[in-house]
Amino acid sequence: MIKKVQKSRPLKGEITIPADKSISHRAIMLASLAKGKSIISNFSSGQDCHTTMNIFKQLGVKIKQIDRKTIEIVSDSILKPANPSSYFAGNSGTTTRLLAGILACQDFDSTITGDKSLSKRPMKRIIEPLTLMGAKIDSTEGKLPLNIHGHKLHGITYTMPVASAQVKSAILLAGLKAEGNTTVIETAQSRNHTELMLKHFGADIKTDKNKITLSPSELTAKNIEVVGDISSASFFIAAGLIVPNSDITIKNVGLNPTRTGIIDIVERMGGGISIINRKNISGEECGDIKVAYNDSLKACTIEGADIPRLIDELPIIAVLASQAKGTTIVKNAEDLRNKETDRIKCLVCELNKIGIDIQETDDGFIINGGKKLTGGVEVESYCDHRLAMSFYIAGLICEKEISINGFEWINISFPEFETQINALK
Repeated sequence: MIKKVQKSRPLKGEITIPADKSISHRAIMLASLAKGKSIISNFSSGQDCHTTMNIFKQLGVKIKQIDRKTIEIVSDSILKPANPSSYFAGNSGTTTRLLAGILACQDFDSTITGDKSLSKRPMKRIIEPLTLMGAKIDSTEGKLPLNIHGHKLHGITYTMPVASAQVKSAILLAGLKAEGNTTVIETAQSRNHTELMLKHFGADIKTDKNKITLSPSELTAKNIEVVGDISSASFFIAAGLIVPNSDITIKNVGLNPTRTGIIDIVERMGGGISIINRKNISGEECGDIKVAYNDSLKACTIEGADIPRLIDELPIIAVLASQAKGTTIVKNAEDLRNKETDRIKCLVCELNKIGIDIQETDDGFIINGGKKLTGGVEVESYCDHRLAMSFYIAGLICEKEISINGFEWINISFPEFETQINALK
């Protein structure tokens, strides 16, 4: 699908963005491992999260969709697939990596497969720590398919070589049924939705700075209300700042401190952003974000501990930085090369086409900002939902229309994206 995007008039009004994808995945998984009935409200509409839900139905969990955003899960805490076999994770890295931790400690064998894009992504980062726990996993040179031979595991103490919430979560989920304690030590804190939700479901889990220790635990069913996805909100934050005379309020956005790097960067750039109506929902902080156009953004350096808190937002941050005065440098972000595609290479290639002065580095990119975007070209999404939406926001300020090839990939996380943009015009 090719989507044409034209220069926009001011964006004004209020929107409610979709439910957080990361939390929705984990809610399905933990409710399926808990004993009793759980209700998940404001569940994500993205394809990836529905992929996770369908896999746990295959694994014998009673899951019923009450309405478009409400899921009922009834479980006796034991996975009982009718025919243990292959589970298709689609395009979802989160599904694959967290599911591997869960399946590794079961009493049956299973295989995880994925689409062409997911099958290229590295899985050695989960295979290695799970193997240290006693898991038996066969792969194709560290990539899908993963053939998992269910086996009794033991706890380990594992120091993360690179900050990764998916790897950390896989280890902790495997640790639920392992013998002895499982400890994960992070050099930089990654998103902590798994730890918060494990605690919500009654797991024996303790956090001391960047050290997380989990004892074998039985989970008890709980209700979960999923907050809005700050990764989805980031596109509207950027649009509000760079589309002239815009003024947007984004309702009920998750404000977990491990995910709010985008807000810190906007403040560092001197952007107009404020948070009101703060509250806590199911253990997660949230609030409303107000953002307004600013023609005096300034460049900054994004590195080190910044990166785990905004890794998914870096494509739209690149678009934002194109309108900031000065040179923005992003480094220590080499993990961008292991996403749905090599996001560094693909982002630089396509943004250059529309007139952004961006250069690729080994672990990030450099942007010389403050220039008008020409447009008048077709850009490629590379089957990557975050690139497609980032290019759409860039198109709103291009002098000439742009075309985005593969725009349908936004359905992975945010099928309502264009409807929400149009509601603000």
